[in-house]
Amino acid sequence: MVRGQGEGRPGTPGSRLGAADLGAELGVRATLVQFSSAFCAPCRATRRVLGEVAGMVPGVAHVEIDAEARLELVRTLDVRKTPTVLVLDAAGRVVRRATGPPRRADVIAALGEAV
Repeated sequence: MVRGQGEGRPGTPGSRLGAADLGAELGVRATLVQFSSAFCAPCRATRRVLGEVAGMVPGVAHVEIDAEARLELVRTLDVRKTPTVLVLDAAGRVVRRATGPPRRADVIAALGEAV
């Protein structure tokens, strides 16, 4: 279950997510969580950027979640548009949250905060 630790509501910086919440294992060092929808063109570009960054940085996992299939989680985390990206540290704590397609440099900078 999503654990709201730190400040803010679940899915905001300071809250935590676990493997059970995501339906996937967390990365050893960090996890890039992407909420997508089927007909979202920016989601495809986001998938490519996050996948490339995860492949470049050891211990970083990229988890893509179909927002339509996981409506309860989407509502709990207040995901209002796709793509939404959460950057988690090794403990599953949300370090950064962003909407829209990210730039590679921004993802790398966010990972720097997480690891």
